[in-house]
This record gives sequence, C-alpha cells and structure tokens, in this order.
Amino acid sequence: MMFDWFKLRNYKLKENLYNEKIQTNGKEVLIRWDAERKVTDYFKFQIQSEWHILGMTDTEVEIDGEKTKTNKGEVEIIFKGNLIKDYEKRWEDRPLWKFLRGVYEQYVVRATVDEFEDDLEDEVKEVISDLKAFLKLEVK
Repeated sequence: MMFDWFKLRNYKLKENLYNEKIQTNGKEVLIRWDAERKVTDYFKFQIQSEWHILGMTDTEVEIDGEKTKTNKGEVEIIFKGNLIKDYEKRWEDRPLWKFLRGVYEQYVVRATVDEFEDDLEDEVKEVISDLKAFLKLEVK
C-alpha cells in the first residue's frame, strides 16, 4: 500500500535499511525509506519513514468467511517531511552565491517556501491518514 501511495504521487522511493532479527517473541524488523519528488528545479519534497516492528509472528485470520495468512505484532512508523532547497547544490560553489541564495530564499521566494512547506505537511498528513485507514486504525 505504501509503495503504491508514493508511486502514484511520482515519488522516487529508496529503501535505506531493512534489518530483521529473530527474537523469542517473534521477529523485530527495522525499515527506513526515503521518498523524494522534484517539485521545481529548485525545490524537492522528501518524506522519510522509519518502521519499527516488534513481535511479528505469522497468524491466520478469517475475513469474510475465508481464512487468510497474515502477520501480527506491534508497529511504530515515524514520518518526517523535509523541503529540500537547491537540491542540485548550484548555489553552493562560491561564497557570494551562497549569500545570494540566503537572500533569495528569505526575501524573494519566502511565500513560495511557506506554500511548499504547507503542501508537504499536507502530504505527510495524507500518507499517515491513508495508512491508518488501510490498517483500520483510529485516525487522531
């Protein structure tokens, strides 16, 4: 579900970590994803997610009268949104350009930065809401 969510919104997904340990009470799984989407030539959205699953075991459940194999356990997923500016580092070469970049961001495109930060926050809230709906959890 999460993979499709990011693909539908044109994010490039990268799995930075997948670690699985067998414990006495089930598997412990750590997963880290970075999803990035180019918004303009200067701005990029990044949504990082870190999954921590404890006590994951195989189980069988009955859904609509049919038995289905699945997993059970505890999961914590942390999402973080980052607005990446000058992601190609074009303004980082010279000290004067770096100074001009600060002026550009603070005074010229300040409203655009604020708007993109709000849009990114909305996308992070949307992915959390969609995931909770998929897992049939209460949305807070």
